[in-house]
Amino acid sequence: MPVARQVRLGRSGAVAVLEICTMAAVYYGSARLGLLQQLVRGQVTPLWPPSGIALAGLLLRGPRLWPGITLGAFLVNISLGPSLPAVLAIAAGNTLAPVCSCALLRRTGFRTELDRLRDALALIFLGAFTGMLISATVGSGTLILAGVLNAAGFWPTWSVWWTGDAMGVLVVTPVLLVLSSARLPKEVLPLRWAEGVLLAAATVGVGVVEAGDTPLLFLGFPLLIWAAFRFQLAGAAPCALAVSTYAIITAGRGSGPFSHHDLLTSMITLQAFNGSASLTALLVATVISERNETQREVARACGQLAAMVARIAGGDHRPMLPEGYDYGEGAPREDKSAPDEEDGPTDTRRSSPHP
Repeated sequence: MPVARQVRLGRSGAVAVLEICTMAAVYYGSARLGLLQQLVRGQVTPLWPPSGIALAGLLLRGPRLWPGITLGAFLVNISLGPSLPAVLAIAAGNTLAPVCSCALLRRTGFRTELDRLRDALALIFLGAFTGMLISATVGSGTLILAGVLNAAGFWPTWSVWWTGDAMGVLVVTPVLLVLSSARLPKEVLPLRWAEGVLLAAATVGVGVVEAGDTPLLFLGFPLLIWAAFRFQLAGAAPCALAVSTYAIITAGRGSGPFSHHDLLTSMITLQAFNGSASLTALLVATVISERNETQREVARACGQLAAMVARIAGGDHRPMLPEGYDYGEGAPREDKSAPDEEDGPTDTRRSSPHP
């Protein structure tokens, strides 16, 4: 094997190991943060950020990151128990869920830019609601088999587990996908910056009101629509994350619309609200992005049409190819040496060797 190839393989292997270790560390750190709102047995939470981080990592860097997900899940659950086989089973479920979600999204032609309506729908219904069924079912079933939960506690635990994983995908994955392609905007008007600051301040203010005893969760929806219309996904995704976080805090405290309800009812209410918030943010943002792209395409077409009309009015009747046209191999090209019509008639008959 050539030395240069060995060096390249060594570098790629080192990069892969570094990415796997980074995924494990981020997974572990975000899991400890998510466990602050645990509701069942100290390890089941209504928002599980690692599921969204894992799916975003797989979409951006490829399936080679799955060992980092497994390692991070194992390190988190080893301190929670209940036994080593149960921890291994839970870690396997936490790994299979984002891997299957990523595979489902890839099958649909998912684009990480999330600039199409079909991408938003795929992320919601395939990435979150469908893929996360695996981790919730495996995890809850493992706790039942390990004897730490009775049969009556399966569905409440399953609902919290699925809610947490699905919400992690819905509110965390879009933010990470936006950050992966974020660029510092250029030539932004000061008024635009002021509007962004005002939106952030309004989100914080509404969050404080939401977390109170009065059931005012619906106040978050005008903010989501505002962010989606004015800033598309770059504003809608962080706003949805904030609104959902406030709702989860309210549910954990058992205040507002979550007071005087059992765990299953509270989780159904929370899932409905967070799902509606994420649907509103993602769908409106992608529809506005598609509309803006259509407007740009119409503007380009109008510009090309205006240029064509100007050439014809100037007496140039040669065909005008679309901007960016790629001549294929063997495709006819414009003959620059051919005389214009103004130069007089040209004999187009074939030349003959005989006079």
